[in-house]
Amino acid sequence: MQLSTYFLSLQNPPSLSYRHRLCHHSLSKRPFRHKLICSLANSADQRSSELVTTLQSETLKTLEWPSLCNYLSPFTSTSMAFSLTKAAAIPVGQSREESQKLLDQTTSALHALEALKSEPLDLSVIEDVSEILHSAASGQVLTVRELCRVRRMLGAARAVSEKLAAIAEGGSLERYTPLLEILQGCNFQLELERKIGFCIDCSLSTILGRASEELELIREERKRNMENLDSLLKEVSVSIFQAGGIDKPLITKRRSRMCVGVKATHKYLLPGGVVLNVSSSGATYFMEPKEAVELNNMEIKLSNSEKAEEMAILSLLTSEIAESEAEIKYLLDRLIEVDLAFARAAYAQWVNGVCPILSSKESEMLISNGADNALSIDIEGMQHPLLLGSFLSNSTDFITSNSMGPSVLGNKSGEMTPIKSSKVVSNFPIPIDIKVQCGTRVVIISGPNTGGKTASMKTLGLASIMSKAGMYLPAKKQPRLPWFDLVLADIGDSQSLEQSLSTFSGHISQICEILEVASKESLVLIDEIGSGTDPSEGVALSTSILQYLKNRVNLAFVTTHYADLSRLKEMDPQYENAAMEFSLETLQPTYQILWGRTGDSNALTIAKSIGFDGNIIERAKMWVESLMPEKQQERKGVLQQSLMEERNRLEAQFKRAESLHAEIMKLYHEVRSEAENLEERERALRVKETQKVEQELNAAKSQIETVVQEFENQLQTANSEEFNSLVKKSESAINSILKAHQPGDSFSFTETDTSSYQPVSGEQVHLKGLGNKLATVVAASEDDDTVLVQYGKIRVRVEKSNVRPISSSQRNNVISSRQSFERQGEQSREVPSNSDATESGAITYGPLIQTSKNTVDLRGMRVEEAEIQLDMAISARGSNSVLFIVHGMGTGVIKERALEMLRNHPRVMKYEQENPLNYGCTVAYIK
Repeated sequence: MQLSTYFLSLQNPPSLSYRHRLCHHSLSKRPFRHKLICSLANSADQRSSELVTTLQSETLKTLEWPSLCNYLSPFTSTSMAFSLTKAAAIPVGQSREESQKLLDQTTSALHALEALKSEPLDLSVIEDVSEILHSAASGQVLTVRELCRVRRMLGAARAVSEKLAAIAEGGSLERYTPLLEILQGCNFQLELERKIGFCIDCSLSTILGRASEELELIREERKRNMENLDSLLKEVSVSIFQAGGIDKPLITKRRSRMCVGVKATHKYLLPGGVVLNVSSSGATYFMEPKEAVELNNMEIKLSNSEKAEEMAILSLLTSEIAESEAEIKYLLDRLIEVDLAFARAAYAQWVNGVCPILSSKESEMLISNGADNALSIDIEGMQHPLLLGSFLSNSTDFITSNSMGPSVLGNKSGEMTPIKSSKVVSNFPIPIDIKVQCGTRVVIISGPNTGGKTASMKTLGLASIMSKAGMYLPAKKQPRLPWFDLVLADIGDSQSLEQSLSTFSGHISQICEILEVASKESLVLIDEIGSGTDPSEGVALSTSILQYLKNRVNLAFVTTHYADLSRLKEMDPQYENAAMEFSLETLQPTYQILWGRTGDSNALTIAKSIGFDGNIIERAKMWVESLMPEKQQERKGVLQQSLMEERNRLEAQFKRAESLHAEIMKLYHEVRSEAENLEERERALRVKETQKVEQELNAAKSQIETVVQEFENQLQTANSEEFNSLVKKSESAINSILKAHQPGDSFSFTETDTSSYQPVSGEQVHLKGLGNKLATVVAASEDDDTVLVQYGKIRVRVEKSNVRPISSSQRNNVISSRQSFERQGEQSREVPSNSDATESGAITYGPLIQTSKNTVDLRGMRVEEAEIQLDMAISARGSNSVLFIVHGMGTGVIKERALEMLRNHPRVMKYEQENPLNYGCTVAYIK
């Protein structure tokens, strides 16, 4: 069989833009294989691979990793990625570099989601063709539908690559590089896709005649044969009908042969005909005319030849797919990576996730050398991912939207870029802070039952695995934590009746296996260490285990009720204590971790809050007092309460200081930005003024020329008596034009005048360096050529050459505005709603500095428009901020309406009417 000449002439596909060139993938390049979460071990030099796999599987079940992956599955688009998330088999970095690569892919996918909001990337069209590839490789001939599925997958994969390349060329290339690198080097099999499309019409699921020259010839011959056969049968059936041998002409197919219908009584009308079938009543015979036998034979022969040729074409296409099996599978793996990256990005938006920073031992050493209280783990406001997922899925529509919540993008340099969102951040579950100093190897958490010790430890375990898998964490700011090669946990009851293990034996057996496989980069989580046996022996065994872990793991987190374990920190700084906070007022845990503290079990308090019998509680207290005659417990509780109050007070002061610092820095950047643009604005103003002067000069010239032209025209027809009047009239018109274009007082001062100008204290002047802004002279220096001026609430010393006096008209306006300000100031102080808020002094506002971002200009607007603009500006301002309102003088209607709105607006604490110290603006103080 030979395929069509056009089919054979299909060339290799043209190159795409950027790096996604469709090149043949080398079979020697090993395809990416998805790394299952259960195979997190980095090496098996000194440990059993089977034991590591078993411990990791148990740890993941304990931390409920499959449940977390289940929350990720709805955000996937392809059935392949969906299956991986459902099976908790998503890729996890086997090294810090691989985990960082996954995080970079998630960040890049978040940028892509923002860029593709109007036209999102549709990955759902990527079909799973792995079974089809397996069938082709095993020698089975693929059907037309299966070939079309492969073609659709290849076309969709190419479209995804082209779309990602397009947004990369249209934006910042570095943002999308991690995504583009996934598909880099993939062979999109464009030639194979074209071959299938050339041979098969996938919309009709039929093989096209152009697929091969032989098939085209067979179909043409069969068409001619069928036309001859159909014409013959029509002629015979009509003659039978006319002879009364049938009620109406009938042509049909019986036993794969075309024939006509005839009544049994008129069988003689077809001499030599072959009876193929008889109706159920026996009244009608289906006969093949003698003349049609040869044509039917030819039809069957051609039909069989066509089927054989079609099978040969399918076999050829199948063999091409079988030859490209490895490359297509590699492409599918890469597309799954892209889908999982977008799924992680959408999940990050859903939970308000932030990108974690994976620190290494080298970076920890650099950080610890630069600061006394450097942290190896710095996670602030972390919410338990499973509790948060359950809350969000119950309170919102759990859909795979690509713009569902806010997120913070973290890039390689550690910069953070916020993504807009309308989703309100949830306070459930209660966020916790996990802060471990560099050099700490063992953290001992104590505190009451139901206080959140185990949940906090699980949160750290999940955060470690999520960061390894490239997932963002539901936390604040940008978390920092080490990359752990193994996360090993002993949490819960390990009792096993089948293996004859008690609770204690089960725990010890699990810990023994953990100690066997843990390495210097491992994280070990042990809940209630040493419990289930005699307390004295439990403390001794727990101490020995912790000392062993201290020298063999990166970090160990343990929870305990043994107070003696908390004393290990006094002997070794590599230990750290932490306690779960318990409110003695509400008798409820707050689920907050108090670092550097030891906690009490509060067993009696908890038992009382649950509803335990009061007599039992009282007798238990008596036993406590007898065991502690000096009432250490009571003093310890009072001390703890006072420390908690002091901590809350310091935290409140810190938050106030942090808020004020943020406001000051914001204003600083605004002022700095405007100062940088000042020279440019001044040049633009000069150009504008020059253009204005040129326009006025041209207008004056044009008007004078018009007057002269009119004078010359009238002079031709005027007599001698009218000559003098015409001259006077023209001179008067020219003088009027010159007077109209004569500059005012603002240009009366020349450079010569200003060079000898001596400013006086209290005088209003213009500052050249500030765009001729109006300022007040405070004091003039006699020693040098400088003068101290006040601009708003800022005093600055400038050179006298940069000070220009104001004109007489402007000076009168300033004096009148100052008098008006004094009268208005007395009126504004009479407004009770604005003065009450300042008496307490509890509310502090940022510096009173005017910038473009805190100013609204109402000049030139209608009253209704000004009302809308002012209301929008007030609503947009943050709490404890100021707003400058520029309303001008004019008729005063806008000013009066603005003052009325400020007087009645619920967010306006007070306001000050315009005066020179307020840059001539009305200033509103926003609650």
